[in-house]
Amino acid sequence: MAVIRRPKEMFIMRTMLVIAAGALLAAGTAAVARPTSPVFPISYDYPWCIYGGELGPSGDCSYETREQCLASASGRSNVTCSENTRLLFRQQNAQPPRAYRSR
Repeated sequence: MAVIRRPKEMFIMRTMLVIAAGALLAAGTAAVARPTSPVFPISYDYPWCIYGGELGPSGDCSYETREQCLASASGRSNVTCSENTRLLFRQQNAQPPRAYRSR
């Protein structure tokens, strides 16, 4: 028994197929491009951060040197460069454990 479809149903089915194929293509492209694309930087905690302005309370901690931080902050209003407090806190708490003597 042959199924006869109306043109409107065929149009809807083809449209859904094109949308699904486009979504799969976009997802595959994003998965392949993500590791090398500069649009998705890998976040590290470097020693210097820019705080203030539109950056919010966590700031932008992607600077290895103070000079890099100052260069990025120049020309921006309401921002400051300072040491990364999260990194300093981690270093402070990473002291080696005390050796205990057994009795």
